[in-house]
Amino acid sequence: MAGEKAHPNYVAVWFWLVGLMVASVAISLFHFSESATVVVIFTIAVVKAVLVALNFMHLRFERLLIYSLAIVPLLLFFILTAVLFPDIASH
Repeated sequence: MAGEKAHPNYVAVWFWLVGLMVASVAISLFHFSESATVVVIFTIAVVKAVLVALNFMHLRFERLLIYSLAIVPLLLFFILTAVLFPDIASH
């Protein structure tokens, strides 16, 4: 039907989330600098959050208003990350 919306492949998204979780755990086992490890793990966390928001929360199929409502928590996330990063990286 023309009016139907496509649904994401939940199994494929789940495999991506599991793979990214394994990558974030694996990166913590390597002996990189602590700052680099934190940056990589935070980057992986952002990618996982975007995957969940777009697929499981169906934001991929919503209108522009929903995206504008999602921007506020994202801005808060980036502000808190920037403010707390020196404290996290130094401990």
